[in-house]
Amino acid sequence: MAVQTHPDQLVAILRDTVVALVRRDGPDLSARQLGVFLTVYLTDGPHTVRGLAAELNVSKPAITRALDRLGELDLARRKVDPMDRRSVIVQRTLKGTAFLRDMRQIMSEAEGLVSSMPEAPEAANAEPSRAEGRKAG
Repeated sequence: MAVQTHPDQLVAILRDTVVALVRRDGPDLSARQLGVFLTVYLTDGPHTVRGLAAELNVSKPAITRALDRLGELDLARRKVDPMDRRSVIVQRTLKGTAFLRDMRQIMSEAEGLVSSMPEAPEAANAEPSRAEGRKAG
């Protein structure tokens, strides 16, 4: 049976994961680069620039720029498709597989921290309105 996770807990896990990735000694990916990376590693391939652009609903040049960065970091590589030499296939790398493994570990740790914290009442999570902000200040 799956455990229900509150949306605020999911956002906290995401925040803790992103902060841990930024703080660690390693690649620092943009949201677009991370989206391309995770799509390549978590969905069945083969992946092409055209296919990734369609799946992520962004332009092919945006995918190309993200893949340029992923290639610089050796997190993904491009290879000419032997069946259609006009097409390029995006491949996974050993370094990318290790990065994904590290990311899973970081997320698991973040989930453990977030799930062990007491759940805050909804009102405490809401931002104060302008009127409330003026009264408090």
